Amino acid sequence: MILPYFESLASGIESKLAALAPDEPVARKRFALEIARLGVRLFSGRERLAWCGVLAPFDLLHGLGVTSCFTEFVGAMLASTGGVEPMLEAAEGRGYSTDCCGYHRAVTGAMLQELMPRPDFLIATTAPCSGGLALNESLARHFARDLFVIDVPNRGPDESSVAYLADQLRAMTRFVEEHTGEPADPGRIGAAIERSNQARELLLEVYGLARARPSPARRRDLFNFGLVVSLLLGSQSAVEVARTYRDEFRRRVEAGVGGAPGERVRLMWLQNRIQFRSPLEEALEGLGAAVVVDELNAVTWDAVDPADPYPGLARRILTVPLVGAVDRRIALLRRLARDYQVDGAINPCHWGCRQGSGARGLIEAGLRQAGVPVLNLEVDCIDPRNFAPGQLATRLEAFLELIRARAGG
Repeated sequence: MILPYFESLASGIESKLAALAPDEPVARKRFALEIARLGVRLFSGRERLAWCGVLAPFDLLHGLGVTSCFTEFVGAMLASTGGVEPMLEAAEGRGYSTDCCGYHRAVTGAMLQELMPRPDFLIATTAPCSGGLALNESLARHFARDLFVIDVPNRGPDESSVAYLADQLRAMTRFVEEHTGEPADPGRIGAAIERSNQARELLLEVYGLARARPSPARRRDLFNFGLVVSLLLGSQSAVEVARTYRDEFRRRVEAGVGGAPGERVRLMWLQNRIQFRSPLEEALEGLGAAVVVDELNAVTWDAVDPADPYPGLARRILTVPLVGAVDRRIALLRRLARDYQVDGAINPCHWGCRQGSGARGLIEAGLRQAGVPVLNLEVDCIDPRNFAPGQLATRLEAFLELIRARAGG
């Protein structure tokens, strides 16, 4: 079911790219193509496979010859294709509460339906959530595969935390060596890290260009971008995707062309996008509002030393704002709000998520102190069954009226 979907998606995007005129936008399609190709590799059964936590070092795993992906990606993909409800029902039929994270319920249902390919091993992370760790533990039991757990300190990137986490990443490398039967090649790892550094520099340019007024980003250009592009780190694909975005955004900025027609209100989106088809994005655009930045579309880490990557990779993980105290996350949101000159923020408050629902009050208060109003939407970003588009569209319209009133019309 899933492999044919990714194969069809990849071939369809390739055909569309071949038919495009030279001046037509291609960045989002190239990104989607690389993700579709990754999906083919994940589900083909022909490559070494590791299911992982969100913060796993995907470029290091690439350098170790392993195809890897965080498990929540599958839940998002099922929602975006309209195939998530049977998976949710399968999990709920086995006793998983609807109060649990929809991403994790969807992947659990896919596992119970034998739609998840058997991995060679699993790499879990204790952050950003305990639910992701529990999901990987469940997959490890189901497939009878070994699980390596990366314990991410919640103190931030101080030196003791960096040293502790770097030692774990070295141990993870030894774990992978034992399970692949191949010794790590420092040259191959270094090359993967160097490609990540190249992609990082290009992403800094992409996000810098996205700050322009009007923003060059079209409605879905950077949708799910920052988190999902991490799956490509270590590969040449990451470099090419980031370069394509950089060049496309640069052309639009130089021409003064905005991605959203009639941009009048600039918004920031927090954490999760709604993964299934919904009318909210079109409604925003129709009301003259543009989402110019997503919380996770940010480079928070420094370049990593290819000759000794473990401390740098540890610092990268520890700088992710979903790690540690919510104060660090609020500080980043304030900086993004200032840099992108946003008028307001939308927080979907994903059900069953401590970052989405659990931190909503603190985030709203922190942004309000910076003069940024927040609209909290109580939704499950994966499960469309209780989605109320009419009610949410009314709240969006009222929120935008409030913003316009604050700005004097």
